[in-house]
Amino acid sequence: MTDTPSAPERFLSAYTTLRLGGPAGTVTTAVHTDEAVGAVRSAAAAGRRLLVLAGGSNVVIGDDGFDGEVLLLRTRGVEVTGEDAAGVLVRVAAGEPWDDFVAYAVTNGLSGVECLSGIPGAAGSTPIQNVGAYGQEVAHTIEAVHAYDRVADEIRVMTPQECRFGYRTSVFKHDDRFLVTAVDFRLARSGESAPIRYAELARSLGAGAGDRVPLRQARDTVLKLRAGKGMVLDPEDRDTWSVGSFFTNPVVPSAVLESLGEVPNWPGADGTVKLPAAWLIEHAGFPKGFAGDGVAISGKHTLALTNRGAGTTTALLDLARTIRDGVRARFGVELHPEPVLINCAL
Repeated sequence: MTDTPSAPERFLSAYTTLRLGGPAGTVTTAVHTDEAVGAVRSAAAAGRRLLVLAGGSNVVIGDDGFDGEVLLLRTRGVEVTGEDAAGVLVRVAAGEPWDDFVAYAVTNGLSGVECLSGIPGAAGSTPIQNVGAYGQEVAHTIEAVHAYDRVADEIRVMTPQECRFGYRTSVFKHDDRFLVTAVDFRLARSGESAPIRYAELARSLGAGAGDRVPLRQARDTVLKLRAGKGMVLDPEDRDTWSVGSFFTNPVVPSAVLESLGEVPNWPGADGTVKLPAAWLIEHAGFPKGFAGDGVAISGKHTLALTNRGAGTTTALLDLARTIRDGVRARFGVELHPEPVLINCAL
């Protein structure tokens, strides 16, 4: 584990896809799981505040930074640990870049995560958020999550039921009890994708709902769709300086939908419906490119709030509040942030 105390590296903007975030007290890097667990255990014993960062793609850090220890999780590794009639079991280190793992799966004829191509961040972050896109969620393929339990002071192997996956949430989100150290995925040994569930992707593929297509075709098409929305990281494109979708799609009782009129929606569980946050934002008067002070809605995707290069976290959250309040005033629907907010609030 190495200390990185010099001034540029202490500013957390260097470690987030938003390029925002003030200074940390200290910054250390863990390249092995035992180093990461040791750092967490040591900080707990000493009563030090600790923030773990991996890809930094789903976090908004305040301009004042984090006055404590920041641990950069840089563990790596993808390993096939078993194969049977149910599929191939692949263990992925928490710090492994997520899209590198997806590329590995596609190259090796392993089906189940191809529609999650191009998502930034690390593999260990995906169960925290139950990352999903284009009809797939990591909960569909996660067999187990390995996590250090700060309370029990032990590594646990947690089942999907124990992870309590929901729409963009899990037992790990907004609770620092667990440090995810690795994730086991069960994938199918197949050169074809899982059944295509998402209408936009099906149209782009020229496929029908439920069809399967070659893995490489699915990955390439998803990457093209994401790039067109500024959802594939590009240091030269400020539309990608974001956390992806800033707001989750609101889930409301079906009775609320009846009062809204003609609003696109998808059926949810237990008499609920899911509303598209992007549609609500646009129809509340906030188009693509709507700007704040050094920040703006992406010119490619309404759900992405971006740092245009001279933005601040304060300005980004001011823009988010303006949008949230405008949607509430227009539709009576509350939008909630998808990323984790550190030393700041919406």
